Amino acid sequence: MARTPRKERSRLSILSSAEEMFRRKGFSATTMEEIAEGAGLTRKTAYNLFSSKEDIALALIARVEADDSRYRGRIAAGEDAAVLLAAIFCDSAAWCRANPTLAELALRPAHRPGLAPPEDRPSFQGLVCDVVALGQDQGKFRRDEAPEFMALILLAVFGQAMLNALAGDPLTEEGIADIVRILTEGIGT
Repeated sequence: MARTPRKERSRLSILSSAEEMFRRKGFSATTMEEIAEGAGLTRKTAYNLFSSKEDIALALIARVEADDSRYRGRIAAGEDAAVLLAAIFCDSAAWCRANPTLAELALRPAHRPGLAPPEDRPSFQGLVCDVVALGQDQGKFRRDEAPEFMALILLAVFGQAMLNALAGDPLTEEGIADIVRILTEGIGT
């Protein structure tokens, strides 16, 4: 079995420490020194691997977004797209509730996404886009708009609902299912 290189082990230790600190203390109250100390490393090592705690937070968010394997099989199996979208959003909501300060960063990105998901890594936007395309293939979602555009609309409404939920307005599984239903069926007569 191959050993993980020291640099990668240090990077993973920093990510684990930061994740725990952000959950316990919040993003704003956590320092790079505390993250490094929690990882058993020096602050200098932490800064050699990550330029800032924002960089660490973005790496944690990207890691969660990249872990979409549990949904890819369901897409390939042709599961009902509306049911799958609701499940994805419910799982995302659970992660947001468990990681509120990271969720705030993910939901209020410094750079707004464009219509196309990032090509350099898996993304939540790309996953939602693929499920929308599946729904279009199934004849469940309208086909007169590009799946990238429809995914962006879904994510905008879901993102705002999650920000409201993080501020104390509860968001239930039924509420998430309603968001998916209303947006995929369309508004109007």
